[in-house]
Amino acid sequence: MDYSKLEKAIEHLEAQHKNLSYVNSAEDIPPLMREAVQESVIQRFEVCYDTLWKHLRKYLQLTTGLADIPNSPRPVFRIALENNVLQNIDRWMLYSQARIDTSHDYSEEKKMTTLAVVENFLADAKKLYKLFLREN
Repeated sequence: MDYSKLEKAIEHLEAQHKNLSYVNSAEDIPPLMREAVQESVIQRFEVCYDTLWKHLRKYLQLTTGLADIPNSPRPVFRIALENNVLQNIDRWMLYSQARIDTSHDYSEEKKMTTLAVVENFLADAKKLYKLFLREN
C-alpha cells in the first residue's frame, strides 16, 4: 500500500504544530497571524485525521481479512481496538470528536480544544504510520 499521502499529512501537521509553538511563545506576533497559524494547524489536523482513518480501514481489511468494514472513523477505531491495533480507544474518540467539532465551527472553545489534542494525535498518528510501514 502507498502511504505517501499519510506521510505528507503527518509531516505538514508536525511542521505547522512547530510553527504554532513558535507563534505562541513570541510576544511580537500580531493576533491575526497567531489566529492564522492556529487555523492552519486545525486544517492540517483535519486532513491528517481523515487520511489516517482511511488508511487504517484499508490496513484492517488487508490484515484481518474483514471485507465489510464500515466507511466511518469511529467504527474503524473500534475494530482496530478489537484487533489490537489501537490500545486507547478513548483518545481516538477524543480525536474524532475534535474533528467533528471543527467541521463547521471554529469557535474559540472548539478551536482551543482541538489544538490541545494535536500533540497527542501526532504521536499516535506516527505510531500507526510506523505500524503500517512494518506490515507493508
